[in-house]
Amino acid sequence: MAALFRKPKRPSVKASSPHAVGAPFVVGIAGGSASGKSTLCAALAERLQGISVLEFHMDEYFKPNREKPQSKSPLSGKIYTDDNHPDTMDIARLAANVREAQTSGAAQVILVEGLLTLWSDALCDLLHLKIFVDCRADERIVRRLKRNMQWGQSFDEVSAVYLDLVRFRHDEYVEPSKWRADIIVNGAQLTQTALDMLCGHIEKNAKG
Repeated sequence: MAALFRKPKRPSVKASSPHAVGAPFVVGIAGGSASGKSTLCAALAERLQGISVLEFHMDEYFKPNREKPQSKSPLSGKIYTDDNHPDTMDIARLAANVREAQTSGAAQVILVEGLLTLWSDALCDLLHLKIFVDCRADERIVRRLKRNMQWGQSFDEVSAVYLDLVRFRHDEYVEPSKWRADIIVNGAQLTQTALDMLCGHIEKNAKG
């Protein structure tokens, strides 16, 4: 069944969950495709020396292709397997895994990174710090082209799905979730100042 396109709607603003002293500190990282989410996640994990860190990546929760929605491009009419729709990922399982990690005290810091981390209420309710990695669309498409072509896709394949589908899903689900963020990070150039500020806040809360 084809997933419909809807007018972008700003999700309700949610305050970050209160953090209990001694409990894992949960950080959510969201942003558009190729915005720098994984780069920030890796940088935080590397910088948080002496603190146990557990990472969750939404890309690891894709459903099997047969269960993913099929979407019709509003431009070309072509049908695509829609990897940017919420129904293409098992967000409920991801949220359950994060809750389990919180309850078990698996790590002092839990990083949750993904396209729809701030869109999902189930995930957003678990977060103590919400970060959105912002990056202009032109830079993101160039990065996406380089990355996906390294995976064996052609220029035409990558550009077609982006222009036909991905950019519309970004406007529908990802961009509106920016307004839930506690802090917006420059994905074009991750600065030392930004890392220092983020790590300082996370360390302070993780160590109680």
